[in-house]
Amino acid sequence: MTNPCEPGDDRSGPGDHRSEPGDGRSGPGLGAIMSERRQLINLAYRLLGSLADAEDVVQETYARWYAMTPPEQKAIASPGGWLTTVASRVCLDLLRSARARRERYVGEWIPEPLPDHTQWVGGRSGDTAADPADRVTLDESVGMAFLVVLESMTPAERVAFVLHDVFRYPFADVAEIVGRTPGACRQLAFSARRRVRASRAPAAPTAQQAGIVRDFKQAWEARDIDALVGLLASDATATGDGGGLVHAAPRPVEGAEEIARFFVERAGTAVDVTLVECAVNGRPGLVARADGVTVSVVAFDFAGERIRRIWAVLNPDKLRLWTTGAEVQG
Repeated sequence: MTNPCEPGDDRSGPGDHRSEPGDGRSGPGLGAIMSERRQLINLAYRLLGSLADAEDVVQETYARWYAMTPPEQKAIASPGGWLTTVASRVCLDLLRSARARRERYVGEWIPEPLPDHTQWVGGRSGDTAADPADRVTLDESVGMAFLVVLESMTPAERVAFVLHDVFRYPFADVAEIVGRTPGACRQLAFSARRRVRASRAPAAPTAQQAGIVRDFKQAWEARDIDALVGLLASDATATGDGGGLVHAAPRPVEGAEEIARFFVERAGTAVDVTLVECAVNGRPGLVARADGVTVSVVAFDFAGERIRRIWAVLNPDKLRLWTTGAEVQG
């Protein structure tokens, strides 16, 4: 994938003509319209950090398309561009209202984690008949660390940055969606890009990260505080998201020793819980299961060969894809 922190306009934007009209008489064909679904899912998930919300956005976008008359649809030169513009604007509205919703959220809010190589339709995972258009492409721009940084941005920054730096839409098209000038959108993307770069630290290769996660799992299972401390950066943080539905630390736990003790204490209270190595948003992570039900998904971020951030999603509303049918790595 192209580095989402490097600017460029090499991808056609909302004004392109990727979706062609169907028969030239009745407007765009169903296939041309539905072929945009995967693009819309990928865009909305990155903008919102929630697959459930992304699916709602795509459904709303298509509802608006089919609310138009055939002549109105036929008059749209680029159906794909129209769908992208509408979906982006719906996401922008949701992001603006999300700030108030986040204030009412119980505890810390973490983006919804995604399993690797899993297809889903209607909230079901592991379905071999699932439509490939419902997959989210797991790349650098859906890593948990990347999504968490996006959460720190203003709605306009996030939309401008994701549309331009990740999906390569020209600033002229971004401006139409955000409702600002191309120059203002360029500045928004620059500010967002600076945040992303500031949040990054050199990290070990992915294969080595997987080994560190494996060592963390073994130390956690053994309740070995010293071993856990040795795997964590001194200024590491661990954040849990229970959404008020299950118990989670109300605030991030900070410091290697504090985190190690916290995880050991949690291991002491967890009965019949199995830890499984897997990919979380395309990165090495862990899943905790009890009686075949996923109770937690744990994502990691690294600085060198140490773990510097841990995100544990326990909110069952965010774990609907993590069934026993999901493909597990490791």
